[in-house]
Amino acid sequence: MEKKIISLALLLVFVLPSVAQLTARWGSIDVRYPATLGTSVPALKENRVEAWRGERVNFQMLVVNTNAQEHGELSVAYRFSELRSGRNIIPSTNVVGGFVQHVITDKFTGCGKHEVDAYGENLVADRITDTNPTIIPGGSMRGLWLTIQVPQDAEPGTYKGYVELECNSKVTRLQYTVKVLNRVLPSPKEWSFHLDLWQNPYAVARVHNVDVWSDKHFEILRPYMLKLASAGQKAITATLIDRPWDGQTFDPFGSMVTWIKKADGTWLYDFTIFDRWVEFMMSCGIDKEITCFSMIPWKLSFRYYDQATHSHKYINCAPGDEAYTKLWGGMLGAFSEHLKEKGWFEKTFISMDERSLQQMQAAIKVIKEYAPGMKISMAGNYHPEIEPDIYDYCLDIFAYGAYTPELIASRKAQGKVSTYYTCCSAEYPNLFTFTAPADAEFIALEALAKDLDGYLRWAYNSWTVTPEDDSRFTAWPAGDTYVIYPFSISSIRWERLVQGIQQFEKYRIVLAEAKANGNVSRVKALEKLLKSVDIRKISTDSEKMVNGFRKAVNKM
Repeated sequence: MEKKIISLALLLVFVLPSVAQLTARWGSIDVRYPATLGTSVPALKENRVEAWRGERVNFQMLVVNTNAQEHGELSVAYRFSELRSGRNIIPSTNVVGGFVQHVITDKFTGCGKHEVDAYGENLVADRITDTNPTIIPGGSMRGLWLTIQVPQDAEPGTYKGYVELECNSKVTRLQYTVKVLNRVLPSPKEWSFHLDLWQNPYAVARVHNVDVWSDKHFEILRPYMLKLASAGQKAITATLIDRPWDGQTFDPFGSMVTWIKKADGTWLYDFTIFDRWVEFMMSCGIDKEITCFSMIPWKLSFRYYDQATHSHKYINCAPGDEAYTKLWGGMLGAFSEHLKEKGWFEKTFISMDERSLQQMQAAIKVIKEYAPGMKISMAGNYHPEIEPDIYDYCLDIFAYGAYTPELIASRKAQGKVSTYYTCCSAEYPNLFTFTAPADAEFIALEALAKDLDGYLRWAYNSWTVTPEDDSRFTAWPAGDTYVIYPFSISSIRWERLVQGIQQFEKYRIVLAEAKANGNVSRVKALEKLLKSVDIRKISTDSEKMVNGFRKAVNKM
């Protein structure tokens, strides 16, 4: 894993300009720069990229405080300029970023409970803060990350911008270039890539210390979900029961539906919170699917409010039990009618993850009987017996070989969604805090290479106790539970994931255009390029693959 964090025995060379004991140069977005000068880094310089109109592109600068004396810290402020190409301008408001802070990580451990300190404490650069100015301790270095959003209506041309660093009243300026090509990337809302990152609103309430589902909670949630929408997110994560995944996250999921058993023995279902959550997410631009968890929770115990005793009680039953059919039959009937009244029935899914074939068959039987026409989604292993019933099927990366070309073609013809996911079981490609940045970009290219619709991951923001400092968790490798930080702070992993999704879209646009124009040579060139995406080489060649792929698509 040395390649992931970059620890190379090279001479550390810094390039002017510099201010006092502050030195800065352009670096690489493929490197998680270490915190201290004791670890050498390769001499890289990347200050020029190509972009489509509407695309987001990234740079990283390396900033070093060479003063290793006691109390040698420096306060460094940054400013991003506008970009100019003749009279054409990309405003400075389209440039965001900040210094990359280090968090505690560990190493790949696979799935299963472990002590968080069992594998030691290692610092890794990941969290892109907006703290300005930032204190850089003596004898240390920081990456400074830039993300430039090229407007869709930008004129093609070569745009130049710069970053100013101010320290001790002196200024360092470094210039960079974005060559805007004469192609347009659609807005994220229109992207075809099926991104499904599960949201955890309960974690947001805890971190911000607000009441769940209060007006303040929704106000705080908005920037998080707008960020998710800006990546082309397609699904709203909703919960029909309390703790569908039991306690696998630090902040357990509650139910967005209140189940009430009335004193006369009949049932009442309150969908108020569910409705408000869905309407809120749709207002953020996420509205293709409503995925509802789960008829088959990890612990087969269903909580409800008993009106007769004024207390919460539980019904313990399993798919196939008479009690289970009765419990869910009544709820599904009421839920279906409610969804139809809201106009959401066609986009709502009863969703399960990593459940057995027998459990799935029993649950599907209940759905078909009491909610005919209701769509079903599942993330887990491949079960050919139920594949025809699963509209949105997401297979574990270790099982996605079951997606034969014939099966994918058949599912596409039916308008069904076929994706893959990674979790604690896969070392790479993945989104851990110690993951190589290029691996995050590779994720979307792998979906493209396998002719899949997209990618799912179980945790957008299921944070640890103090995620801004320590990304380790008791059950899985560090960073497994989230890809963004509190206060909607970005990460290297997040930015590279989005960059990969953009390449997925660009490739499909260029390929469709070539086929429509009968450009056989370009179609062959694109097919050859896609064959270069080889997951067997990711442990050593992910940077070469993703960077080569991006440059090749830009030339088409």
